[in-house]
Amino acid sequence: MYKQTSKNGFTLVEIMIVVVIIGLLAAMAIPAFQRVRLNSRQSAMDNDARQLASAAQQYMLENSTTSATIAYTSATGVIGAPLNVYVKQIGSDYTVTGSITVDGTFSVQHAQVGTQTYNAEGQRQN
Repeated sequence: MYKQTSKNGFTLVEIMIVVVIIGLLAAMAIPAFQRVRLNSRQSAMDNDARQLASAAQQYMLENSTTSATIAYTSATGVIGAPLNVYVKQIGSDYTVTGSITVDGTFSVQHAQVGTQTYNAEGQRQN
C-alpha cells in the first residue's frame, strides 16, 4: 500500500511571488510616506514662524520698538522673554535667528526641512 500525501499548501514559487509583490508595494509606499512626513514638518515650521512673527509684531506695536529678540530653547520649544507673553511654545529642534525687525526677515532651520526664510509677517520667502 502506498501512503497518500496531501498536496494542500503553497509552493515555493507562489510564496516567492507574494514576497516580491509585497516588496514592490513597500517600495512605492515608503517614498510617498516620507513626502507626506516632510510636507507635514514644513507646514508645522511655517505655522510656528507665523506664530513667532505675530508675537513679535504685537510686542513691537505695544512697546513702540522696531525689533524683537527671539529667545528660543531648541530642546523644548519654549519661547523666552520678551515674546513669551504672546506665544509660550512652538515646535522643538529648530534653529531660530536672534531677532525679528519690522520690515526684515528671519530664518528658521530644521534638520529634516532645511533653512527657510520668513518675512516680518511670517510668510515664507522663496
